[in-house]
Amino acid sequence: MKLSRSRGLCLGLVAVVLVPALAQGADLLTAEGAVQIALSKNPQVVNSTASVLDAKSSVYSSVAGVAPRVSASLSRSGSWTRNNSGSEAFGSLVTPPSSQDFDAYSTTPGLSASWSVLDLSALKGLSAARQGFKAAKLSQTATRNDVALAVRRQFYVVVQAAHLARVNSEALKLSRDNERRVRALFEVGSVSKSDVLKAQVQTAQSQLDSLSSAHQITTQRIALASALGLEERAMAEVDTALTVTPTDFDEAAILAQAMKNRPDLLAASANLKAARSSRWAARLSRLPYVTTSGTATFNSKSTSKRTELNPPPPNATSTATSKTDRGYRATIALNWDLFDGLATDAQNASAQARLVRAQETHDALQRNLAAEVQQALLSYREAVETVAVAQSAVESAAENLKLTQQKYNVGSATILDLIDAQVQLQRAENQDVSARAGVRIAEAGIRRVSGRND
Repeated sequence: MKLSRSRGLCLGLVAVVLVPALAQGADLLTAEGAVQIALSKNPQVVNSTASVLDAKSSVYSSVAGVAPRVSASLSRSGSWTRNNSGSEAFGSLVTPPSSQDFDAYSTTPGLSASWSVLDLSALKGLSAARQGFKAAKLSQTATRNDVALAVRRQFYVVVQAAHLARVNSEALKLSRDNERRVRALFEVGSVSKSDVLKAQVQTAQSQLDSLSSAHQITTQRIALASALGLEERAMAEVDTALTVTPTDFDEAAILAQAMKNRPDLLAASANLKAARSSRWAARLSRLPYVTTSGTATFNSKSTSKRTELNPPPPNATSTATSKTDRGYRATIALNWDLFDGLATDAQNASAQARLVRAQETHDALQRNLAAEVQQALLSYREAVETVAVAQSAVESAAENLKLTQQKYNVGSATILDLIDAQVQLQRAENQDVSARAGVRIAEAGIRRVSGRND
């Protein structure tokens, strides 16, 4: 009972993956389709987009340091004084003490503006921010390329798992057939009990391999869905077609293309330029800078009322009104921060550290580029050669199984010889599947190293 349940579970898992893939047809998820989904939903891509927005905000902040600022205002003010008492003296003449109330109101529309007309540090800071924004966009492209590579790799791991599950399922079926055949021969006395036990061990091993490979499909699908930014149940069935067409790549052409198009190299160059501009901005902050400011008021109005509270009543009241059509005020200043508590020194040290890191990152990418291209091409050529060897092994194993079957039919080979031939064919087919998946993964590596993964 347990054996039959395990068999049903194993075959059911394989059917869950392979049967819907055949039934849905046009709804199959291809490698390129998976990449397009990941480029919009993958968490790394989303975070890189946020980094671009951060870099854009830095550009806006730097522009604010060199662009003029203009603000408009409309103010309404009032003041009230109650029972203000005192006397005034004019030479020897002293006025008698008096008390008064005073009310005043004013309305002032105006414009104000300021501008750092000559601030070399701020100008260099703007240049650094622009280079940083360029680097952020290139880094986003590099992230997209890395995600595309990871998705393609995982996609073909899923395809490989599906093919291995099929091969292991077929091997399990053969093992069961062989076990039944060995049992029948044992019952008529043609084979020993040891042969039956060996056949049972082979069946158990095939069942374990089939069950494990079927479970591996779901595990790898979950990993692929995570890379796509989806739930596994929301992901379509994977297109399990695994064709290989060898291509002869030109290493010099790939290297030239990589030097021209690799976004991580371009981002490193932009980061290096940004770091140099930041260092200059920090150094230039020690120099004087010129600022201008100005204000203008239009149609300014004010009114006031004074009430004398001296007896006898009635109280004496006087009013005043004033109006100004326009008023202007301008200032130009030369500023020099002579001492700022070592803030400038800290800024210079930070800028120098950023430059050192940017220089090392740039140099490391440049000196490792040729090796990356060579390694990617070597991996591809090795994978192609492995496919040729694996296909030859499959052909040899299939021919060996055919000959062994013929020998077994005429009694010149034992059932164990037949089982060994079947196992060899299964192993060769597994190696062939892994080799073909390796070629597609190596192709993805070449696309990434050349900078054309999108």
